[in-house]
Amino acid sequence: MKINNISTFSAFHSRNYTLYFIGRSVSQFGTWMQRTAVVWVIYSLTHSAFMLGVTVFAEQFPSFIFSAFGGVAADRHNRYKIVNITQITSMIQATLLAVLIMSKHYFVWEIIALSVILGIINAYDIPARQTMINEVVSNENDLPSALSLSAAMASLAKLLGPALSGFILEKYGAGVCFLINAASFGGVMLSIAFMTIPKKSFSVNRPKKNVFKELSEGFIYLKKQSSIGIVIVMLSVTSLFVLPYDTLIPVFAKVIFKGNAQTFGYISSFIGIGAVLGTILIASLKKDAPLRKLLIFSTIIFSIGLICFAMTHHFPLAMLFAVLAGFGGVAQFTICNIIVQSESTQEMRGRAISILLTATFGMLPLGSLIVGSISQRIGAPQTLIFQGIAGILISIIFYSLLVKNKKQGDENLQRKTTP
Repeated sequence: MKINNISTFSAFHSRNYTLYFIGRSVSQFGTWMQRTAVVWVIYSLTHSAFMLGVTVFAEQFPSFIFSAFGGVAADRHNRYKIVNITQITSMIQATLLAVLIMSKHYFVWEIIALSVILGIINAYDIPARQTMINEVVSNENDLPSALSLSAAMASLAKLLGPALSGFILEKYGAGVCFLINAASFGGVMLSIAFMTIPKKSFSVNRPKKNVFKELSEGFIYLKKQSSIGIVIVMLSVTSLFVLPYDTLIPVFAKVIFKGNAQTFGYISSFIGIGAVLGTILIASLKKDAPLRKLLIFSTIIFSIGLICFAMTHHFPLAMLFAVLAGFGGVAQFTICNIIVQSESTQEMRGRAISILLTATFGMLPLGSLIVGSISQRIGAPQTLIFQGIAGILISIIFYSLLVKNKKQGDENLQRKTTP
């Protein structure tokens, strides 16, 4: 298949990227198994939607706090070494979780404390891992292929990981899920061990600047380039009020649909199916696709999916709406990422992306707390309906702003492509 005259799978011509892809695939499956098991254990212990929000907050908010430092570390130090260190520490964290659960003597605060540790690890892992993609692809023309394949792999892991986790949770318990995840980190370390890494990757002298000064320059740039800044603001608002919907999925599985851990896995997997379909659609877009209109459209689809899912008590029909929600959610985030990367100048792209990710990391955990607290008072279905309505209102409000600034976005692209 060809997209913009570049093969979708051309990144696999790079041996290093192929190894990277295989290692990350194994690790991603383990990660989603652990995430599914953690929220299920917490909800089984507390039967509290608010505690689900606290759990998500505990893992994601540290990433928001430390992500700027993780980005600086990725620029200053050997990224391959950073990733190896984060895999080892993540392996230790997952093993501790497994030992804790298998001992049968554990408390909620212990699981949450380990989630905080994982959030700090991810703050250093994600920037190093993302920037590694540029280094493991031998031909820079294959970079779009590499990014699309990586996104598709993440969506597929989100599809199959929870389903497998649901089965293992029901048959063998959460401890086995954590042990599998601990072993999965070895996949990344093995893939790096077999890579042919250029010597320059170990010896590049990167300038050391003040972290906060660099971030302030990024915010000033986005203020001037409002066509990009508005996209980030829209994603931030959506991340606060709408995207944390998955905090409530265990409640729907156990209370609304009267199910078990496998039911939870099925719902998460159907959301993953939608995410995979969304990834395929975005990868197939033409170069001149109206991204801002598609961003609004995907947000509306996402919101409608949430409202219909919340109002449906027939499980098979609800899974159709779960696919719709998964489709709209991943399409929305991916389109925002494409706009920021394609319209930012090369010297500011890294900071623009880091601000995009920092905003998401910051809003999602706060949103999880809000969603969990509201759900505790009015119920999960009503909360999800309000989230869907909020998504539609966000689409209406930001539509005029995005269209108004579309001209500046076109000028940004024109300046980048004009020799």
